Amino acid sequence: MMRQAGRYLPEYRAIRSKVDFLTLCRTPELAAEVTLQPVDILGVDAAVIFSDILVVLEALGLEVTFEEHAGPRLSRTINQASDFVPLAHGQIAESLSYVGESIRMVTKELNPRNIPVLGFAGAPFTLAAYAIEGKTSREFLAIRKLMRTQPSEFTRILDRLAEAVAEHLIAQIEAGAGAVQIFDTWAGILSRRDFDQYVAGSIQKTISMVQQKHSVPIILYVKNSHHLIESLSYTGADVLSIDWRTPLQEARRNAGMHVAIQGNLDPSILYCPPSIIQDRTRKMLLQHKNPGYIANLGHGILPDTPVENARAFIDTIKAWRYE
Repeated sequence: MMRQAGRYLPEYRAIRSKVDFLTLCRTPELAAEVTLQPVDILGVDAAVIFSDILVVLEALGLEVTFEEHAGPRLSRTINQASDFVPLAHGQIAESLSYVGESIRMVTKELNPRNIPVLGFAGAPFTLAAYAIEGKTSREFLAIRKLMRTQPSEFTRILDRLAEAVAEHLIAQIEAGAGAVQIFDTWAGILSRRDFDQYVAGSIQKTISMVQQKHSVPIILYVKNSHHLIESLSYTGADVLSIDWRTPLQEARRNAGMHVAIQGNLDPSILYCPPSIIQDRTRKMLLQHKNPGYIANLGHGILPDTPVENARAFIDTIKAWRYE
């Protein structure tokens, strides 16, 4: 599941009560422990390493804090690529070495069980949105203004972030990740024309840099992406992860057959009784009978989801057989 280790698990809350969120991310032993929880408790098919997309901005010199119920805040904002701390090649991986160490610990535990570990990072546009705005936003007007008024500088910022994200993903693969995911939470606020003109190139650059080094599958998720699916299918990603707003059949039709599809149950359905969860999950599975499909949620699991309901979702998928 997306964001599969988290507050819905009592075992996670027990650890989280002792340390703050970023300390948990930066402590490999603890990050590995919470990464393994959904594997052992729910029986998911892969472990998503516990981390956060904003650690790349920290490596680039922007201090990040998390306020309860307010989301992330950055110590300062940027409006040009030179506002990032200049780093030589290899320094992103060095600065974020705790993520690699977490992956090595989890891989050592799961390799004998034939369960892969998935790494991830934020996409250049979403990281730029936080770096330019300084916090989360409903409209992210600051980045859209910069995109319109200083398009060359905007492109330089995305290029710098594309390189940093690629380096971080490569380091995770070299630590043992069997696949990596790129999360673009905010690119869906753009029209397809603007996405193609301003943003798609930075995703393509990240993916190309990773593929030049390694051949593991690359999964791309863009929230609110129903109007972007065809464009996303040409970024070079192996898998498109789809949110719950787009029927899977429509996603497949727009993406073509050269990419796999992942998704896309609405996470709020996990509030329903198990019988309804089972029914809606089966209906989701029926939408995609072609090869190249990964069953998943359409966004992160919600923090107050009952554990037994998450288990009902997983068990329904694992018991499914196409006729």
